Amino acid sequence: MGYISKKVLETPPSATVSIADRVTEMKRKGMAVIDFSAGRAVENTPADICQAAAQSMLDGDTHQTMAKGKLEYRKACAVKLERDNGIDADPDKSIIATMGIKQGLTLSLLATINPGDEVIVEDPCFVSYRPLIHLCGGIPVNVPLRRENRYRWTESDLDAAVTDKTRAILFCSPHNPTGTVHTEEDLDIIVQTAKKHDLVVLSDEVYERATWGGRKHICIATRPWMEDRSITLMGLTKSYAMGGWRIGFIYASEATISAMLAIQQHLVTCAASFTQTGATKALADIPSSRLKTIWKDWEKRCLYAASEINMIPKLSCDTPEGGFYAWIDISRTGETSVEFGERLLEDLQIALIPGSAFGPSGEGFMRMTCVRSWDDLRAGLLRLKQSLT
Repeated sequence: MGYISKKVLETPPSATVSIADRVTEMKRKGMAVIDFSAGRAVENTPADICQAAAQSMLDGDTHQTMAKGKLEYRKACAVKLERDNGIDADPDKSIIATMGIKQGLTLSLLATINPGDEVIVEDPCFVSYRPLIHLCGGIPVNVPLRRENRYRWTESDLDAAVTDKTRAILFCSPHNPTGTVHTEEDLDIIVQTAKKHDLVVLSDEVYERATWGGRKHICIATRPWMEDRSITLMGLTKSYAMGGWRIGFIYASEATISAMLAIQQHLVTCAASFTQTGATKALADIPSSRLKTIWKDWEKRCLYAASEINMIPKLSCDTPEGGFYAWIDISRTGETSVEFGERLLEDLQIALIPGSAFGPSGEGFMRMTCVRSWDDLRAGLLRLKQSLT
């Protein structure tokens, strides 16, 4: 194994993907596992999106596109940004197609940080943030999200984390895993820190449609001073039930997109042609009634899960403001999150993700994906309740 790079050997596997893959193997062996691990909605992609992509393949759209993506896809992204986010984006200069958020984040990091630069991240945060920063030569710096602050940064905590090596701030809203939907006040804390210390802000907004209780997602690029200082990562994998398509886009300044384009040409050449066509169909129109129905039902499932969890002894869960997840406090069980998760999977055949996978502040919590089927949701919560009463 001497030829394997030290950087890779130091990189942990993704807990969400690893556990989801383990569940797949268990199911293949006939085990009745209820899977609340990876953030994958149970719904299939709407038929009109699939039909658009399938027809494009039948019509010969199976070749590479421009590295920045098809013009019609980039135009659809610009239409979406104006309609949903109030952003006037130039599809030629400020948008690039990506193979989902992870590849978009990799492009963003490679384009903006140098070896040894520090990137501030939320703790807890999505499991891939810290490994990707590490693989791109950066150093992740954890800034805790405290439950007493409703899982939001304070200005003092954020400012105290900045050093002369800090290059960027990376955050997610709606937040994975805690379910926070950032307000203007929350975003302006990030803006002020970035402005004060001349930092770039990377914003993962893949859950933007998953906002509950009448809340509305706000894109940080619309805040004062942020148009040229932010990199907005958007994708269709969550909101449009297109997890397997691996398609998204980045909105950023012309200079930043130009830098990403050079990397894209070497890294993946382009996002897949027919997935761009399907995504164009998804973005170009006002969301269909079917999609709106799905989003409303996701909210019901998330609120139901949180309510049921709060009736289970030794567990508690704040009502999620958005996102796909219940962030469950298990501290009263006396088990670590890994121990609790392993016991659930082996003894009850329920798969959740240990909170420690999301960072040190995640210890004592479990993440549960709530957008599985109603049958799985009810059955899994019943098993959990029976095991703890």
